[in-house]
Amino acid sequence: MTADSEAPRELVVGQSDAVTVAFADEHADVCGVARIGRALDESGAVVTSGLAVLFAGGSPVAVRAEGGVPAGEGLGWGRAEAAGVWTEVVDPLRAWRIHFDSEDGEHSFLLDLEAVSTPAVLDGDAATAKLGGMEGYDQLIKVTGRVTVGGVQRTFSGRGQRGHSWGAPDWDKLTLARTMGVWLDGDAGVTLTAVRGTKASSHADESIHAVLLGRDGETGEPVSLVVADPRVSTTYDAEGRQRHAGLELYETDESPYARRAAGEVACGTTLDLGRLRLDTAFFTWRMEGRSGVGRYDVLRRVEA
Repeated sequence: MTADSEAPRELVVGQSDAVTVAFADEHADVCGVARIGRALDESGAVVTSGLAVLFAGGSPVAVRAEGGVPAGEGLGWGRAEAAGVWTEVVDPLRAWRIHFDSEDGEHSFLLDLEAVSTPAVLDGDAATAKLGGMEGYDQLIKVTGRVTVGGVQRTFSGRGQRGHSWGAPDWDKLTLARTMGVWLDGDAGVTLTAVRGTKASSHADESIHAVLLGRDGETGEPVSLVVADPRVSTTYDAEGRQRHAGLELYETDESPYARRAAGEVACGTTLDLGRLRLDTAFFTWRMEGRSGVGRYDVLRRVEA
């Protein structure tokens, strides 16, 4: 990844390009996710889409989505705005800003984002990227700024994850995609993407890509490691929403034991996206004596 990786991608019909930011405080009392995306409409013009969800006290307080908005002139992300969401790159791969306003003006956030990890890359040649049709990178971030809930402004300090992804997923060949972020004390964490094709009979047949993020014990520099054998277990409720999750991460093919993490839902909601259904949730996590928070999304195709 270089500074040029931050710029919006050149698009062809069927492709999308998006930046997604998720954040939560230490107790997952205030959480949010915001996405701004670009695509080509039928005429070949660039249009913008936006999605934002804000949680407070364990419940969603604001949800806003919008698509098909004509993109502003210029190539920077700061020219794109939809659903009250806009973002800008302050310092490529190091610092960003994101903003959201609800339609009624009662809820909003303006947050500064600072990278605390190296990019966790999902390369286009990876099996998960090929099956899912998307590639990109994610970084763990420190998040500070202000959040307004019900017209009352509060100072926010927490952690989160920023991702930039692009591609053309084919939902005729996919049934489910899961994305997970685990944000731990000490600037450590896990990013994970799992994709299930139509030929898969269960989650055991999913293609999974996971990256461990942390700091070198001697130099303190950010480091990343693609996990050789990542495994995910999830407990769902009667409506199919994720409630508990466990990770087993074998760093190499020869690793005699796995690094483990366990999480449970703190808040979540379900969004109807037409052909797709999104269950977006925030979890509290424990991993090897460290506590943390994170986001766990399940995007699935809705059968007729």
